[in-house]
Amino acid sequence: MSGPAGDRPGAAETPILGALRGHRVYARRWVFLLVLSLLSCSNATLWLSFAPVADRIVQYFHLSTEQINWLSLVYLAVSIPFGVVAIWVLDFVGLRWATILCAWLNFAGSVIRSLYCMDIGTQDPFAFLMGGQSLCALAQTLVIFSPAKLAALWFPEHQRATANMIGTMSNPLGILVANLLSPALVKKEEDIPLMLGIYIIPAGLACLLATACLWESVPPTPPSAGAACSTSEKFLDGLKLLVRNKAYVILAVCFGGGIGIFSSFSALLEQVLCVKGYSNVSQLQGQTVALAVICSLFGLFGFSVAPVAMELAVECSFPVGEGAAAGLIFVLGQAEGVLIMVLLTALTVRRAEPSFSTCQDGQGPLDWKVSVLLMAGLCTLFTCFLVFFFHTPYRRLEAEASASPSIQEDVCPAVEDHTPHLAAMPEALPWDPTTPSTDAAGSSGAAHS
Repeated sequence: MSGPAGDRPGAAETPILGALRGHRVYARRWVFLLVLSLLSCSNATLWLSFAPVADRIVQYFHLSTEQINWLSLVYLAVSIPFGVVAIWVLDFVGLRWATILCAWLNFAGSVIRSLYCMDIGTQDPFAFLMGGQSLCALAQTLVIFSPAKLAALWFPEHQRATANMIGTMSNPLGILVANLLSPALVKKEEDIPLMLGIYIIPAGLACLLATACLWESVPPTPPSAGAACSTSEKFLDGLKLLVRNKAYVILAVCFGGGIGIFSSFSALLEQVLCVKGYSNVSQLQGQTVALAVICSLFGLFGFSVAPVAMELAVECSFPVGEGAAAGLIFVLGQAEGVLIMVLLTALTVRRAEPSFSTCQDGQGPLDWKVSVLLMAGLCTLFTCFLVFFFHTPYRRLEAEASASPSIQEDVCPAVEDHTPHLAAMPEALPWDPTTPSTDAAGSSGAAHS
């Protein structure tokens, strides 16, 4: 196995090899990644901003607990029909316009949610809250699986996993921020308008950056052989290939189930804990250490597998487009999330015995024992099924290896012999993005001449 890039012979010449193959990376790829990450983080905070303070939201807006649950559940419900449309939009209009559209939907949704608090004369707060959440849910379908496509189109082989990880992990980071920030901002019911206003700020910043700083969907020169043939399959043909791919179907069902379980757990956590006498979630009492450790481990392992699963989805389904490969898993995960969340809430019963409940919804506390046991059983089932039955070759890496030597591999002796001549003639390399790229043979000939 090859060592780190800096330890391998000829590692310093890998940019030259990339140029010889017509591949190049651009610094502005990090700007694109920053915008996408901020947008995904903002969207996640908007999704779960109500859940950690559900009891106070119920009292302030005079809503039922079921209505509050639907403010989170709408993300899952909207993403099922519109997720497939978003896959097509991402491939048809390109990554740039899809990101800009997503940013404006996200910003508009964050503003609409707060309109009721501006004394505009309406008597139906749920309409504004649900309308804003629905727009944010539409935005989520465009941003949640974009990191895999961005990594494939803009980043070289040795940076793809890192870029995908950063973009994917920004979404759970937003979930963490929402679970910490909402209880910190809402000490009493009158603080809810402030909370809604605070969440508009990152949404507006992401919208501004997306509109002003994103110039193109793809770089002028691809960063790798895989990027050169990205989205080589037509949309419908790609979907047909995915549903016929056994390894992909297993990954989609199992990881999609994980997405559904985590989404349900995040949305219902406050309602589960308040029954046992805990306040809004970041201020635990009693079993502080046990709850913190369990939730931390659940998040650590759940979040860690997300970028890996997205990379596996692209690898096992190549040459299907990255948007379709990652997007279909997300859509299936949201569908499973709707079923799981509805089932978990349906299995609860009102507690008859006295309790230490701190729930402030004005109703008797619920017993979540059966629901939590079901969730644990589903986690075990999906995990075991994936471990025992998921097997796949890395098709994208194999295609890139057959197309040209990987920039992560050791430099071949023949190329090493040519590098002194290439260093003496930098004008032979296609550094100017406006200049058509030359193939390896042509560049070598220019170097020898």
